[in-house]
Amino acid sequence: MDSRERLLEALRRAFDGRSWHGPNLLGAIRGVTPEEAFFRPGRGRHSVYDLVLHAAYWKYVARRRLTGERRGSFPMKGSNFFDEPGTKDALAVAAAREVLVGEHGALVESVRTLPDSGFAERRGKWSAEELIAGVAAHDLYHAGQIQLVKKFFAERGRR
Repeated sequence: MDSRERLLEALRRAFDGRSWHGPNLLGAIRGVTPEEAFFRPGRGRHSVYDLVLHAAYWKYVARRRLTGERRGSFPMKGSNFFDEPGTKDALAVAAAREVLVGEHGALVESVRTLPDSGFAERRGKWSAEELIAGVAAHDLYHAGQIQLVKKFFAERGRR
């Protein structure tokens, strides 16, 4: 398996593939209700909704770094963490999920089409290979965070 195949497999497993450790990112948000999605476990803490769009945004940033694409094509205004929608409903949750899925697909396509020589090239501090592996790690980190937020949501009434 070459670097491209290894990295694509890492992205797949972290995002929507079968993983030995538990839910991947898409699995962590499967079936999340609007109440769960917008719940904040404490003052200044992030919601599942926040984390979904944050993960999508950094996939977008990584893709831009790989392709040289200019800023401005992310589907929402802002960066990193975004304002909550005016209506916190199932449509807003589905829209955030759709942004995540779209950004993931665009990133995967950019990895598929990256020239072989491009994997070792520096993209700022990191090589393309390090950047792509970092996106997979980022997905898993936030999948775990989402699982914790969901647990806090479920336990909030038991205190």
